Amino acid sequence: MSHGSVPAGAVPPPGGEAAPEAPVVPGSPRTRGQGPADLAAGPAGRRDRSQAVASGLRRPGSGPPRRGLAALAALALAGCGQDAPVADAARPRIVSLNPCTDAVLAEVAGPGQLLAISHYSRDPSATSMDIAKARRFATVSGSVEEVAALSPDVVVASSFLAPATAQALRDLGIRVVLEPIPSDVAASLAQVRKLAALTGNRRSGEVLARKIEVALADAAPRPGTAPVPALVWQSGGIVAGEHTLIAELMARSGFVNAAAARGLAQADYLPLERVLADPPRVIFTVGSPLAEEDRMLRHPALSRLTGVTRVPLDSSLLWCGGPTIPRALGRLAQVRAGLPTVASTGMAPATGASTSEAPSRKALP
Repeated sequence: MSHGSVPAGAVPPPGGEAAPEAPVVPGSPRTRGQGPADLAAGPAGRRDRSQAVASGLRRPGSGPPRRGLAALAALALAGCGQDAPVADAARPRIVSLNPCTDAVLAEVAGPGQLLAISHYSRDPSATSMDIAKARRFATVSGSVEEVAALSPDVVVASSFLAPATAQALRDLGIRVVLEPIPSDVAASLAQVRKLAALTGNRRSGEVLARKIEVALADAAPRPGTAPVPALVWQSGGIVAGEHTLIAELMARSGFVNAAAARGLAQADYLPLERVLADPPRVIFTVGSPLAEEDRMLRHPALSRLTGVTRVPLDSSLLWCGGPTIPRALGRLAQVRAGLPTVASTGMAPATGASTSEAPSRKALP
């Protein structure tokens, strides 16, 4: 898969577009043996691919007529406290099947226009939006029947939506829009404007785009500041490579990707021994405290490194663009501002080597 269609990180836990499935992380037994496209796509893409019609979707025609299902959908929406669906053809009724598009559409769609979002957006380990905001919308797991029951004009999904599912929706007269996972800021801004245009609310898209641009300006380090070597180290020892959204956000906020400096690409494996032998100034750990495969991220030997700061980074900040970007930049800028300075120069070390001037075992919240 080209980097232009991969998500921002390498190991997501967000969901996809059909029957619910537990989050999957590269490097785990469930992902070993998967091809580079599956690993690079991350949860936002891989979850889509793994959920096909064969996993329980029935072709339309085997269930109740669509009009009868639409009546059930109206009752479901009423029970969720959702605004009444809009009837304006210029502002189509939309169902989103991917957490990344969920988050953007929740910002740009008009009242009652976004009929449902993916169920992953209510899962703290998978969402890319605020859970409280996600609860304002009905959710779907992605089956053709439940989507058809809502009678949307448009279904927005990732580019990994199973072809059989997409065709089944088209057979019902529903327009299907497939969106790649943006791999840089420019692609994310373009996607925000595209989805806003789809909803007929271009002004809302410009408001969100402006928030992203302001966040970029606010996170930028002072001119002349040396970039800080940093590593995004994820579940199972996977790293985020260059040409990913998170790598660009790191660069925009004053970091340099230590994985790329080591010759590592997206979703490559970095063992603990190599981290200990040549540690970067900052290690962003992305994982679960309870996950067996994340033990190396919290190995006691890391605490003995001098001049290295380990910082937890929420996995929800890695994969999606849109409204996720200001949140990710805010976290990165917070970490950058909280780093101890090197006494001799006031700047971060130029390489990934540790330095005795900075406190050891430093951990930011």
